[in-house]
Amino acid sequence: MKVTTKGQITIPQAVRNRYGLQPGTEVEVVARGEEVLIRPRKVERKGDAVTEWVARFAGSGSVKVTTDEIMRMTRGEE
Repeated sequence: MKVTTKGQITIPQAVRNRYGLQPGTEVEVVARGEEVLIRPRKVERKGDAVTEWVARFAGSGSVKVTTDEIMRMTRGEE
């Protein structure tokens, strides 16, 4: 395998399959003496994606509408 002029390499399919490296997987490159180690980056999870999304956007609405009003609008009730 060769490093391209952009510093890229192709990880063989068998290695990607074995270690679960899917498109979008973040990896880290670690120098260890005369070796270079490429491994999946460990991502700290605070919770599941939905919980994180709700926490991020909670309270960000700018329109003052009650839950009952929203339910009436979504149901087509006037």
